[in-house]
Parts: sequence; C-alpha cells; structure tokens
Amino acid sequence: MWKWVLVPGIIYAILFVIGIGFFIQTASDVIEFLTYRLNLNEFVQKLKSSWIGFLFTMGGITVWMILLLFYFSVFKYLWLIACSPLYALLSQRTEAIIAKESFRIDYSKLKVTLNRAVILALSNFLRQTLYLLIIFFVSLIPIIGWIMPLVAIFFECFFYGYSMLDYSLERLNIISEDSFAITNKNKGLAFGNGMLFYLMHFLPIIGWVLAPAYAIVAATICIHQYNPYPSKEK
Repeated sequence: MWKWVLVPGIIYAILFVIGIGFFIQTASDVIEFLTYRLNLNEFVQKLKSSWIGFLFTMGGITVWMILLLFYFSVFKYLWLIACSPLYALLSQRTEAIIAKESFRIDYSKLKVTLNRAVILALSNFLRQTLYLLIIFFVSLIPIIGWIMPLVAIFFECFFYGYSMLDYSLERLNIISEDSFAITNKNKGLAFGNGMLFYLMHFLPIIGWVLAPAYAIVAATICIHQYNPYPSKEK
C-alpha cells in the first residue's frame, strides 16, 4: 500500500515543516506582544525576585506549548478534512487485506463516509478548541498551569484517535452518536492511536511521512479485532 502512504505522507511532511516554521515565528511574536502590552518584563525587574522571574519564565514556556498544541490542532483538522477521501479509501483497503477480500471502491458509500468524516472533524475541532481555551486560561495560573500542556496533549490524542477509529466504525453502520459513546468507553484505544501519531513526529522526516497513514491503518486493525457489535457482520 505504499502508493497510498508515501504520496500524501510526503505532502504532509512538507506542509508540517512549513507550518512549524510559521508557528515558531508567530507564537514568539504573540508572547512578545503580550509581554510588551502588559509590561511584564518591567514588573518582574521591579520586584527583583528570582522566584517571581522563574514563575513568569515557566508561565511563558507553558503558554508557548499551549499555543503550539492549538496550532497543531488547527493544522491537523485541516489535513483531516482535505485528506478524508484518501483516509477513507486507505481504511477500506486495509480492511480488505485483513479480510482477504478484493478491494472495490463504492463511490456512493464513499460519499457518505466523506460527509461524515468532514462533519466529525469540524465537530471535534470545535470541542477541542473549547477545551484548549479553558486549558489556556488555567495555564496562566502559576504552578497549577504547568501541567496543562499534558492535559491538552491528552485531548489532542483522544480526538485524533477518535477521528481515525470512526472510519471503521462507520463501515459497521454505527451512527455518529454511538461511535462517540464507543470511543469514549474505550478511551485508551483512541488515546493510544493519537499518541502513536504524535510520537512518530519525534522521528524526523520518516515519522512525519508515515504518521498519518500508520494512524489510520492501526485504527482499522484495532476495530477489525474489536467489533463493538459482534452480532453485526464485518
């Protein structure tokens, strides 16, 4: 299935590198702007306290990490929407190989899958944005806010994994509401898939190319092995 993996993977890797460069510049500008507008540097210098300076430094790092996760969330969902046709076909192709069946594209079924994938991506983006906004404001609280990037990563992994799992759940004729209930009941499955996707980004180039396709293949294999409705034919 390399043709299904490499071409979109290379495009994703290129866009990822460009996007990260853009983020580093804009995020630094945002933090610098907020620091300047609020006169935080002058305030810290007047206090002449190394402890206060440490707290503000940690707060800046935490805010930067939250902004990074928000940017990656936007990038991720735009990619999910743009590549939903490929993801749907890749999931179908993976299941056909597992079941040792011939692969045939059902365009009428594909259209339904694409509509659902786009709606799900937009819905998850709105939900996750709401959570990230709450996390962002909590991250401004000293000490307590330092753990907020970890909380944000959990939501990032869960919602991405949910998007990957839903392609297979939809083929089992499971409606969107039940799909979320099943995923919510099996948070570890969604979180593990999303975490795999994120961890692969620590492997330069190769990980960036393979991460998107491997996430959808892994999700398809998991749902094939775990049928939420055993009575339904696969």
